[in-house]
Amino acid sequence: MNNVYRILIIFVASIVVGFAFNVFLLPHEVLTGGVTGLAMVFGLLTPVNTGYWIFLLNIPILILGWMKLGKMFIGNSIFSVFITSVSMLYIPVVPVTNDALLSSVFGGVIAGAAIGVIIRNYGSTGGFDVVSLVLIKRWDVPLGALIFALNSGVVFISGFFFAWELAMYTMASIYITGLVIDRIHTRHIKLNLMVVTTRGDELKKNLIANLYRGITVMDGEGAYSGTGVKVMYTVISRYELAIVRPLIKEVDPNAFVSVSETVEVMGNFRRD
Repeated sequence: MNNVYRILIIFVASIVVGFAFNVFLLPHEVLTGGVTGLAMVFGLLTPVNTGYWIFLLNIPILILGWMKLGKMFIGNSIFSVFITSVSMLYIPVVPVTNDALLSSVFGGVIAGAAIGVIIRNYGSTGGFDVVSLVLIKRWDVPLGALIFALNSGVVFISGFFFAWELAMYTMASIYITGLVIDRIHTRHIKLNLMVVTTRGDELKKNLIANLYRGITVMDGEGAYSGTGVKVMYTVISRYELAIVRPLIKEVDPNAFVSVSETVEVMGNFRRD
């Protein structure tokens, strides 16, 4: 993807995150989880301002992301955090409804969709998003569920310092955000790919050149035609399906292709 196009998408999505916070969540004092929520707790327990805690707590997280996820990812993340912060300065904090629960639901949906788009374009909104992305490189778990688990601890702690009703609204919003993120960020979903083709050698070379996956090739025969064919089998991520489709169509438009979702993958499977 063109880098300018990627940055533009992150720019728009970051503004949407700021909009969700200022219009749906903050007017009802629905707090945020993650590093920001943790910084708020530390700000209450110590004489150090919350803003300093946000900066201090993000330093080791950004270093971790720099080492594990790369310079481009951290650069996109810093850009996203900056745009979100600036947008929140200019978007008025005006509620669209007086119903706190309704605002929590819609705020969670809008923020989750925007965050999912940012992550899909190789960025993040900082904080526990970075930690979660590092962890899913080791364990194939849904990103949204992992972010929700990490944020839940922070919200639970904040319940002791703020109203428990407020903490429950926050939990509901974060949970919905996690669900929406998992609908957009689908890298953890693995697919079984089987291709039956008469142009096996050419297709095999193209797939190996464009995928970091092992491919099992078997000899087959058409039951009606008696024509010799190659049967290829591999496991790919949901993202890689967008790469595979045009490759197969270009080499053999008449190839038979079967794609199904796999339950579990064990053994030597590249997860990043």
